[in-house]
Amino acid sequence: MKFRTEGLIIKEQNIGEQDKLIHVLTKSNGVVKAFARGAKNQKNGKSAATSLLSYSQLTFHPGRDSYTVSDARALHIFSKLRADVKKMCLAQYFCELALTICPREKPADKYLSLILNSLHLVSEGKRRGDLVKPCLEMRLTAMAGYLPDLIMCKTCGVYAAEQMVFLPQTGEIECAACHGAHSGGVVLSEAALTALRHTVYADDAKLFSFALSDEGLQQLNRASEAYLQYRFEKEFKTLNFYKAIT
Repeated sequence: MKFRTEGLIIKEQNIGEQDKLIHVLTKSNGVVKAFARGAKNQKNGKSAATSLLSYSQLTFHPGRDSYTVSDARALHIFSKLRADVKKMCLAQYFCELALTICPREKPADKYLSLILNSLHLVSEGKRRGDLVKPCLEMRLTAMAGYLPDLIMCKTCGVYAAEQMVFLPQTGEIECAACHGAHSGGVVLSEAALTALRHTVYADDAKLFSFALSDEGLQQLNRASEAYLQYRFEKEFKTLNFYKAIT
């Protein structure tokens, strides 16, 4: 049965001379793979609406292995991201995260809202990219069912210390005294640990509302990247490229 919904284009691939294969993070059906016939032609009405980082209203018709887009209208195009190489690379990483983590064939309005908010903040320069990135990484991972336990040291139960160690393999924390000379883990200052807790425990409306020093942001990003790697066992190529240019 056909359906109409709003969604963000998170991947596009040219097929032949005229068509596209797109992946869309939709509000009602999660990540949807669909063919957009004739959308490669700039004169086609579906062209802009099915381009990467376009937020569009689309009508999908089911097929054997995928859907077909019969109608598409762009609601918002993140043009400012496309004009900045660094921001565009980060946005492509956000799209790869969505493609990897967000659900299929299930309502995904909360996931879509989170991705759109992240893109908006980066596009408009309202938050630093290296602040938005770990927030998105940790919150998406938690939403996917991998909620870390950041309440207290897993060994002695202390809530805060001058230095704590995040253990990405288990999603737990340990104070420096209990961790001792053990290898592994990401060392966090008290401020960085507070920020890491914020990324998973804060209300959605306050997720990006904090400040952290450059050193603290580096620690936070190391922790979130390591946690993603262990949970999803994947190398994100767009992340490697983003880090290479920054």
